[in-house]
Amino acid sequence: MTVSSAKSPTHRVGGIVGFDHRSLVIDGHRRFLISGSIHYPRSTPEMWPGLIRLAKEGGLDVIDTYVFWNGHEPRPGEYNFAGRYDVVRFLETVQTEGLLVNLRIGPYVCAEWNFGGFPEWLTDIPGIELRTDNEPFKKEMEKWTTHLVRYLKDHKLFYSQGGPIIMSQIENEYGHVSASYGEAGKKYSSWAANMAENLRTSVPWIMCQQKDAPAHIINTCNSFYCDEFTPNSPNKPKMWTENYPGWLHYWGQTLQSRPVQDLAFAVARFFQFGGSYMNYYMYHGGTNFDRTAARMVTTSYDYTAPIDEYGQARQPMWEHLKNLHSAIKMCAPALAAVSGEPLVWRSQNNVQIHVFQTQHSQVREFQNSQAPTGVCAAFLANVGLTDALVSFKGRQYQLPAWSVSILPDCKTVAFNTMHVPDVSSAKEIVTVKPAAAHRNWNFFADAVGPWNLHTVVTSKSAYEQFRLTKDKTDYLWYRVRFIAPQNELPHWLVVEKAEPDLMHVFLNGKHLGHAISNSSGFFQPLTLRQGHNTIDILSVTSGRPSSGPYLEQQHGGIKGSVTLHGPKSKVTDLADMEWVHQVGLKGETLHLEAVQKSQSRAWSAHTIYPPKYHPLVWYKTVQDAPRGEAPVMLDLGSMGKGAAWVNGHHIGRLRSPALPSRAESRGTEGLRSLTWQTEQVSSFEKFAKHCDTRCAGHAIYSL
Repeated sequence: MTVSSAKSPTHRVGGIVGFDHRSLVIDGHRRFLISGSIHYPRSTPEMWPGLIRLAKEGGLDVIDTYVFWNGHEPRPGEYNFAGRYDVVRFLETVQTEGLLVNLRIGPYVCAEWNFGGFPEWLTDIPGIELRTDNEPFKKEMEKWTTHLVRYLKDHKLFYSQGGPIIMSQIENEYGHVSASYGEAGKKYSSWAANMAENLRTSVPWIMCQQKDAPAHIINTCNSFYCDEFTPNSPNKPKMWTENYPGWLHYWGQTLQSRPVQDLAFAVARFFQFGGSYMNYYMYHGGTNFDRTAARMVTTSYDYTAPIDEYGQARQPMWEHLKNLHSAIKMCAPALAAVSGEPLVWRSQNNVQIHVFQTQHSQVREFQNSQAPTGVCAAFLANVGLTDALVSFKGRQYQLPAWSVSILPDCKTVAFNTMHVPDVSSAKEIVTVKPAAAHRNWNFFADAVGPWNLHTVVTSKSAYEQFRLTKDKTDYLWYRVRFIAPQNELPHWLVVEKAEPDLMHVFLNGKHLGHAISNSSGFFQPLTLRQGHNTIDILSVTSGRPSSGPYLEQQHGGIKGSVTLHGPKSKVTDLADMEWVHQVGLKGETLHLEAVQKSQSRAWSAHTIYPPKYHPLVWYKTVQDAPRGEAPVMLDLGSMGKGAAWVNGHHIGRLRSPALPSRAESRGTEGLRSLTWQTEQVSSFEKFAKHCDTRCAGHAIYSL
């Protein structure tokens, strides 16, 4: 993908955004809008202009993005709006291309983003409970939201100021968890809505999946299909904030992709049934750089979106949807003209025909000059699984099974959801081997167990992981020492209620292997020696959970009993012994990933053959970047669990498909009729978007 710097946005005179029962009303005109989600931290600023330009070419009117609180306020009162978090630059880039913005402030966002977007430091506030009627939390939420809105106002980014933001979202899918909080949840959601309204942005606020949203807030739908969705008031428009072209994926699982015919069918049906705003989640998924992915979510956030992770159009999906958007826009005059329900021409035998039509004798109460008299648009839908021949206004139309035909003039078929254009989807992947002069590697073997006695934490029980790490690292060492009375005795180490994603077990400095962990615990066979024994456990997380109630109570590491089970059913309880904890890996404290540390004496001398099958090793090499401007992939499929940096930029976690997985599930309930396709997750999980003429793989480490 070609990258370029953004042009200066052209600010226009401020306008007015409102809504009626049919749609958003912008500067006095009803608007029927196609939107797509592009999250600014999931791509690089150099990519933003090309992504947004390609979205515009694909027929989008609006770019939708969350705002990521933990990226913008990593420490209380310290704000970050630079680099990938330069939200002003992103929004101005959108405006430069003539598109509008739906800014989903949250500040809880889910988004498969670490901790749902909440800063970790919130958990240090005494008495705090997230997303409920809790004063410490509401104070911090209001402070951040107010700061953000003021910051955006200062840059004149709301539509009333001449900017691109036409609406904003407060909270996110709270209806999924509100019952867990009871009356306190109802009070909180009402407070959040009123707090947002009092910020006076002069644009409408929305709440998704919130059936009890107050009168001044538009409640919206998130689902694979929203044609049957009805807002909670006849005075609100029908809006769809998350339509999924694919799905996220977790380490070790298969990648799900939705047939584009079904995706287009769902969009056409939504507008057929009176919809006015539809957003693809995602239109470009991007990459979970750094440690931003939620628990067990892969570094790739491609989402099988119309624009792939590398910023290129995914064909034929992109072209098919572009044609769909064009057909819907041709229907816009008729959609805007009809204030009531469309005329249902036929609804039987799996065929449904909806007609949006005005007559010369009709006088419409809203913007009569906007819609010419006599306009007509029709949607012919076949919801059956066999083809149908349909008669409509004296003409016959062939409708494939599970498809919608769009007739912008009630005569000519401009688009059918099942007719996918013949556009090549082939992409060539060229393998570039390093030149002989650049095959040298440096490595650093990290310490096993606690490595700095001045920074260890000692206690009479094993601590919960996030309590100590503050989520600054994926790693926490646990060490316990004890005396075994006899030699060479087989035992089982049993840890109950273990909540890491992976645990590595070492006995007397020797790596025994990784242990599969789950909410009920894990089991590791080992053989003790007579006398003193040391067990070191490296607890490894892959992010905090991003969804569900009581997020602040989600744990990591060891939180149950730890026992040794020996011969004759003898059980030794290790929980009451002295435990030593060490936060992080030694290489992390040495900042081996930093470019300026590339000559550190910690690194070994050059070697052509770095150590293999050795635990806790950091690897470093310097390579020339491939020529050209095409995306670059690093094949790290031979690695275990770790992370990778390019030129000092953390490009994300890596994990071998062979390692065990434990995924949380959001489910794909309600997908109608068509079967999803699946394929094995590729080993190409890292994307060197920060490459210049030389790509230095500083500090790729593996376990």
